[in-house]
Amino acid sequence: MTRGPCIEFPSIVDAAKAKRWIDSPEGSQILRDAFDSTSRFARLQGLKCGLAGRTLYVRFASSTGDAMGMNMISKGTEKALAVMSEHFPTMSVLALSGNYCTDKKPNAMNWIEGRGKRVVAEAVVPGSVVKSVLKTTVRDLVFLNGKKNLQGSAMAGSIGGFNAHAANILTAMFLATGQDPAQNVVSSNCMTHMEAVNQDQDLLITVSMPSIEVGTVGGGTVLGPQGAVLEMLGLRGAHPTSPGHNARRLARVIAAAVMAGELSLMSALAAGHLIKAHMAHNRSQPTTPLPTRPSTPAPFAKLDVIAAAEQAVEAEREKRKDDEKASSDPAAKPTESSG
Repeated sequence: MTRGPCIEFPSIVDAAKAKRWIDSPEGSQILRDAFDSTSRFARLQGLKCGLAGRTLYVRFASSTGDAMGMNMISKGTEKALAVMSEHFPTMSVLALSGNYCTDKKPNAMNWIEGRGKRVVAEAVVPGSVVKSVLKTTVRDLVFLNGKKNLQGSAMAGSIGGFNAHAANILTAMFLATGQDPAQNVVSSNCMTHMEAVNQDQDLLITVSMPSIEVGTVGGGTVLGPQGAVLEMLGLRGAHPTSPGHNARRLARVIAAAVMAGELSLMSALAAGHLIKAHMAHNRSQPTTPLPTRPSTPAPFAKLDVIAAAEQAVEAEREKRKDDEKASSDPAAKPTESSG
């Protein structure tokens, strides 16, 4: 995981000196020792600096065990900056995150350098399966992938978007396993590649995902349903002997699911079945009987009953106020006649 603070200096000379110090063996070791002292699992893996005028950006990259690790790396970065300020007292930390990380925003940095887990998955699909199950051909899939996922995305100026719909599958997996859904922006970076193999008879498909930000401890993984999904996958909590092993396996599972989704959608497009499939499996048709569906949010009919009851209570309250006002107003009381 990465964190990239921005640090201001009085001059570009001071900023350049700090950069040279961080890049030096001595400076990087001092920062590493400070960073590693904050956690049993966080271990600083690398430092990357960038200068913009007199502002220095430093990208801290760290292992974080089985946690996604944003809090862990932020704590270590803060400690390292405190030690660095002892060597450069004129520095001013403008923000612990200076968007040099980069978190939850499209960027070339994570596409090139990676963030979180970097996974490449591949599969060979027999040509007979492509024809009988996916209803298309190896040649058509390879041709469409080049024109759509590679050339089309390049025409759009995409960064990390050389795929059909990686974000759909990844976000569903994130919600199911308690990850931060906002991190789908970076985590769904993906390049889908297809080529014909075995004398052009079979399909080789690969997905390359350099920045899957996941963990199996902390965050939403503590929720019951999400924890149950991780338990089902055999990935709940921290690995007992190899920190980070469960998180890495989860990233592999997600990449494999993305690859399956890429194969499915690309086949539907190549065969011209996309709209037909949407119409056949449209969500407007309930897949389960309505009485068994969750009652929250409540059906509109139930909301109408609740609204009517609230109106009745309010009407009774107003009537009670009117009665109390009438009983306390002498002018409103009837007068008795003598005679």
